[in-house]
Amino acid sequence: MHIMEGFLPPFWAAFWYLLCIPFWIWGAMQAKKVFREHPEQKLVMAVSGAFIFVLSSLKLPSVTGSSSHPTGTGLSAMLFGFAITSVLATIVLVFQALLLAHGGITTLGADVFSMGVVGPIVGYYMFKLMRKGGIALPLTAFMAAVLADWATYLVTSLQLALAFPGGNLVQAFEVFAGVFAITQVPIAIGEGILIWMFFDFLLKSRPKLVKQLLGEADAGKTAGG
Repeated sequence: MHIMEGFLPPFWAAFWYLLCIPFWIWGAMQAKKVFREHPEQKLVMAVSGAFIFVLSSLKLPSVTGSSSHPTGTGLSAMLFGFAITSVLATIVLVFQALLLAHGGITTLGADVFSMGVVGPIVGYYMFKLMRKGGIALPLTAFMAAVLADWATYLVTSLQLALAFPGGNLVQAFEVFAGVFAITQVPIAIGEGILIWMFFDFLLKSRPKLVKQLLGEADAGKTAGG
């Protein structure tokens, strides 16, 4: 078994781990609540986790020498919220580090915070905001997935800039963000289209399931969207 470790200075590696702890605790409590009150959603949560695993495993080389990949966290954030998504993303990232030599254990906190915390938070609140505005569900899902993906890589760029500022934090951030943007912008749009198609299919084939997953408060807007 080979583990490919990313590199962060010890201070930053520990810092991002500490920031993730409240979300892990909160997410575990929320997952337990879902299992207790809605046991029929266990399978859907497992599928959401598998979706994160499959998409985030698609590690694509960048023309700049770096790499990019979809995150897949938007779906879980929309269905279960960002706290549970942080737990699912952590499980996925641990398995990828141990089995696929993707990421690393020392950088796990930073990876989880960007991909499993901030990205899902942005996707979740964008989803809620657009649904309150009566925007059609497929379009809402598209925007939530795209912005969750972009937010992940903006935070990753910030994390790298903080760890390796090179004398100028702003310039370092711009450099790292520019590196990721070349591949991550189209990747995020592709992921958004996939989520759009997924929700469009569900609305046409399983509208009752959509209502159950989104809750009765959102069900009326589903019909109108």
